[in-house]
Amino acid sequence: MAGQQRENFSLNTIIGPGTWVRGDIESGGFTRVDGSIQGNISAQGRVIIGEKARVKGHVSGTSVTIGGVVFGNILASERLIVLASALVMGDIITRRIQADEGCLIHGKVMVCQTDEQWDRALAEYQDVQGIRSALAGIAT
Repeated sequence: MAGQQRENFSLNTIIGPGTWVRGDIESGGFTRVDGSIQGNISAQGRVIIGEKARVKGHVSGTSVTIGGVVFGNILASERLIVLASALVMGDIITRRIQADEGCLIHGKVMVCQTDEQWDRALAEYQDVQGIRSALAGIAT
């Protein structure tokens, strides 16, 4: 094994067309959604939400591409691509964004250019989510 490079195997998660999932998904690598999910998606790698996909929940990953509908916030630690076919109803926090003509984004978009801005925005987002979660617990 000396002298040989170790291959980096990425875990892959695919939710195919016609598949409906209720619950959160946590992935250690690449995640692609072409079906419907009611729950949060948290990936340690790239996330692709296909053109026919529907997500009602928050999406986070390193590089996120949205082609379908997302009703929730998006965190992309490296970059976010919003395709012309996309509808995003939620806030976005990322380091770089590409939004194609024709896409629809309804929410606050924060593009962080430094690590300090990213850390501050992420901490603020997590605080707000914690408060919302606590208030939801009181309401039930």
